[in-house]
Amino acid sequence: MPNRAMSPSGRCENSPLGGRTALPELLAPAGGFDQMLAAIVAGADAIYAGLDGFNARVSAHGFTDDEFARGCAVAHAHGVRVYVTLNVFVFDDELDDAVALGARALSLGADALIVADAGLSRSLCEALPDVEIHLSTQAGVHSESAVRLAADQLGVERVTTARELTVEEIAALCATGVPIEVFCHGAICIGYSGACEFSALRRERSAMRGDCTQPCRLAYDLVDGAGESVVTVEGDHLLCPHDYLGIAHLPKLIDAGVASLKIEGRMKNPDYVFNVVRVWRRALDMLRDGTWSDDTVLVLERELGRSFNRGFTDAYLRGRSGAELMSFERAINQGVRVGGLVAVGHEEVTVELDAAVSAGDTFEIRFYPGTDARPDVPKRWPQVPCPVDAEAGERVVVHCKRKVDVGCEVYLIRSAGVLGQTASVLERMRVEADAVILAEHAVEALPFEGVSFVDDVVLEEPIAPAGMVFAWQLMDQDPRGVRDLSGVAVVLDEVCRAGDVERTRSVMRRAGRVVCRNLGQVAIARELGVAFDVAAPVFCANRATLAWLRALGAGRVYLSAELVANDAERIGGLIALPGVLGPVDAERPELMVCEHCLLTAEGVCATDATGQVHCHDCPRRRQARYLVERDGTRLPVAIDACGRTRIFLS
Repeated sequence: MPNRAMSPSGRCENSPLGGRTALPELLAPAGGFDQMLAAIVAGADAIYAGLDGFNARVSAHGFTDDEFARGCAVAHAHGVRVYVTLNVFVFDDELDDAVALGARALSLGADALIVADAGLSRSLCEALPDVEIHLSTQAGVHSESAVRLAADQLGVERVTTARELTVEEIAALCATGVPIEVFCHGAICIGYSGACEFSALRRERSAMRGDCTQPCRLAYDLVDGAGESVVTVEGDHLLCPHDYLGIAHLPKLIDAGVASLKIEGRMKNPDYVFNVVRVWRRALDMLRDGTWSDDTVLVLERELGRSFNRGFTDAYLRGRSGAELMSFERAINQGVRVGGLVAVGHEEVTVELDAAVSAGDTFEIRFYPGTDARPDVPKRWPQVPCPVDAEAGERVVVHCKRKVDVGCEVYLIRSAGVLGQTASVLERMRVEADAVILAEHAVEALPFEGVSFVDDVVLEEPIAPAGMVFAWQLMDQDPRGVRDLSGVAVVLDEVCRAGDVERTRSVMRRAGRVVCRNLGQVAIARELGVAFDVAAPVFCANRATLAWLRALGAGRVYLSAELVANDAERIGGLIALPGVLGPVDAERPELMVCEHCLLTAEGVCATDATGQVHCHDCPRRRQARYLVERDGTRLPVAIDACGRTRIFLS
């Protein structure tokens, strides 16, 4: 494999793409040693991995120190960088250990650290002056102002943006000059990253701490005020999105100037990493070499479908967030279509292929029983092995004992070819890794005194306005934006994208005080000189973060509902400090905010004569709606005038 020279920003300095900029970095996940080797041989430019705790995939314990050091040595020999994730929010009693882990990662060969917690970022920079910090998507960066604040006030060298952004929004962030990392492939959290407390408040396991129970993959009903179901779509996975697939937008993303394309999947197997990374590598190389075409995209998407996926979507990149985003029927692997049934015999079926297959592949036959089917008809589709290698256009006879019909679609859900190729390259890469001779890595605990905590900052207690209102509710209560807000504190939205900025500025200019819930809003408040507090999802779990927020000019700091509910003892010292308060939404804690409108489960949205959807005029929003869990718990749902869903604790 040829080495790829990397710039300090992580950009891949390959040959130019005609009028385009250089190729972006291809960033691959590695939940363990084999995944790391698979990513290297498949053509990754960089790899991200977790070590021990303090990362957003606590169950991905795949490395010993020796394995990680060997993996880094092999990566560097191939021109591949390695980043370590410390992308959870940490408590005061953990800061020293988190900084020491960062130092250990660097000593073992890591090139940069991915961090979400502002206090941890400051602490790392103070203890390790030459450290390269990348800001995690968990920090909730959605706008240009947030990018600039992160670079100027936290000193991060790269920012990972939210998955929900469009290509145009991504281009605007790249125009700031700060290197921007974007997701290009893999699973989607339906809630905004860093703004979801569903798992913590309903299951006492925190996504902010890397221990999400994935409530978005479960089954729900949606009911009205009388308890009657209003769901009209097929399926009950009302919060489960398809997987992200941005490959059709690759030329535009490169033109936008992204520094890094990130593949999600630190919990995935080596074969997933190998196949997905090699396909994306091929796509980038085709663009570089001038062999890219629209037909290429279809071929690449089919190859990507041979690895685990919940179906694919590019809806966010196109500015869409309705039902097309969702996988209502299934939250598990959907594979890729490879043909259809043309004949059904006794315990065998004939499949006409529209894609090549290999002996040992696993087929899934999509058979839908009619309404008159017996109750004992299995709900799961039959899965059968492919007996031979075959090409597109050929027919193969497959053993199948279950009842199916001619015309059923056939999907490949397990690729024997990908598994075999992965095993072969891993055998070769392990030999290379075993040949690496490592020096002893003696990492001493760092002397860490921490940053200047809030005790050292003298502040006047801010005067509290008479009451609070939420900005997302003002869109309906004050649609023209003329209400006098000078006597209240306005709690701003959790999200601040480009389309939200002018509305946010208008509210700030009229409010007596604002509560910022996004780094972009903090930047705007500082620019306008308005009095502001902060609240989650600007997440504060330690005094180092508190000191940073106070230094920016924040008055009160409201802690998140999940901290108060689940970690009261650990934040006892923090909440006892002046100006630190409980949740800003204590009366009705919010579980999740997402760009997707949950009401699309009731049917298609109404449009005007031009085909445009106007969420602010939607009559469904005016009616009571509840998301119902399997145990019968009803969770209130609200859809704002932007079409965003908020789900609240019962």
